[in-house]
Amino acid sequence: MTNIENYIGGELIAPVLGRYLDNFEPATGDVYSQIPDSDERDVERAVEAAKVAFPVWSMTPAEERFTILMRLVALIERDLESLAEAESTDNGKPVSLARAVDIPRAIANFRFYATAAMHTANESYDTTGQAINYTLRQPLGVVACISPWNLPLYLFTWKIAPAIAAGCTVVAKPSEVTPMTAYLLSKLCIEAGLPAGVLNIVHGTGPKVGSAIVAHPSVKAISFTGGTKTGEEIARVAAPMFKKLSLELGGKNPNIIFADCNYEEMLATTVRSSFSNQGEICLCGSRIFVERPLYERFKGDFANRVLELKVGDPQDPTTDVGAIVSEQHFEKIMSYIVLARQEGGQILTGGKQALLDGRCADGWFIEPTIIEGLSHDCRTNQEEIFGPVVTIMPFDTEDEVLGYANSVRYGLSASVWTENLSRAHRVAARLESGIVWINCWLLRDLRTPFGGVKDSGVGREGGFEALRFFTEEKNVCVKL
Repeated sequence: MTNIENYIGGELIAPVLGRYLDNFEPATGDVYSQIPDSDERDVERAVEAAKVAFPVWSMTPAEERFTILMRLVALIERDLESLAEAESTDNGKPVSLARAVDIPRAIANFRFYATAAMHTANESYDTTGQAINYTLRQPLGVVACISPWNLPLYLFTWKIAPAIAAGCTVVAKPSEVTPMTAYLLSKLCIEAGLPAGVLNIVHGTGPKVGSAIVAHPSVKAISFTGGTKTGEEIARVAAPMFKKLSLELGGKNPNIIFADCNYEEMLATTVRSSFSNQGEICLCGSRIFVERPLYERFKGDFANRVLELKVGDPQDPTTDVGAIVSEQHFEKIMSYIVLARQEGGQILTGGKQALLDGRCADGWFIEPTIIEGLSHDCRTNQEEIFGPVVTIMPFDTEDEVLGYANSVRYGLSASVWTENLSRAHRVAARLESGIVWINCWLLRDLRTPFGGVKDSGVGREGGFEALRFFTEEKNVCVKL
């Protein structure tokens, strides 16, 4: 059994108190590794290591930082298969998804920001005959990156890559539910020659480690992805200390399907956008609204496609839907299926625990579930479930469906399916979402910023905006 270690000051070390937590494999329900049960002492060590490293790293030329990060890219590429297998074991997602999406995206994150940091520019203004004004962007100092369990290496690297590339030093906390790929990354950082203290990874729970990081006075900025309730607490603690915040929080995303859509492309993508990663992606479309003339056809075809999805061992390359990440989350999802029935919903597919044989007999699996017959404002349609559960309902007019779509507290993403260009622009402008996909889903360009509105968070990740987030602006005026 693997004992995961913290990565502090360039070394892999045990937690100060020597305490560990069990790490479960979702597909089997068995303990397969031990996670440091770190606390504020470990956080203090990590912050001190980051503070020591900052003066040199912040002055390291972008080209040199690029070289180091590209060595790390090469090592992740080399270990892609083993990282994908580790993420599948740790998270419960199909290994095929980790191999095709998660690990390649981690590679792309480092490559993009290593390159982008060499091409940033500062503005200058000539006050004719009097002065030249120019703007410097300088790294903030020690920053915090706290990532969730659903896309462990993908989102972890999306945070730390721009921070390191910008010249900051980082204290990072991966989810205690899925720590393995962050631990393996720390080994690769040592092999790549990342200077000691530039990246520090402290494993442990949110109340012990996450809270200590957020409250530490030497941490200048916090990039967090996770639940809205946790985001609220981070904002309360950080606001009086005037820390910069980027909070990417919950979602309850609408998928709006008009009758004039490209039907086959829409159907295939909607299956994927509903149930990829067991629905445990903040961008999954969990509320599907279908224009009434298309509703009955869609309902039948969608249900048939979903019934064809294979729920199975995440390590099986033919598996479409793997295990739920933890027993606690499994119970939460199942409770919402019970609630949906109480609210009058009819189960079209799924609605039960998926029972597997062999090594996965005690794993946490749920059948992909489609529910109809619910009102748009019931709890099932208003609260984030974050699992393989979607609701479907018909609509008649644009105003009606926009009312349904915008009725929730969240505003992370939305998808719109129509061949009518004017309608696409019109609906996109009125949707209360940070990102709107037209006739597609999860089509991302790393150059564009990403984030939500309303209770889905504040700030933007991704793109050049992420580099700017980890820097502070200084204006200089030189009199002529």
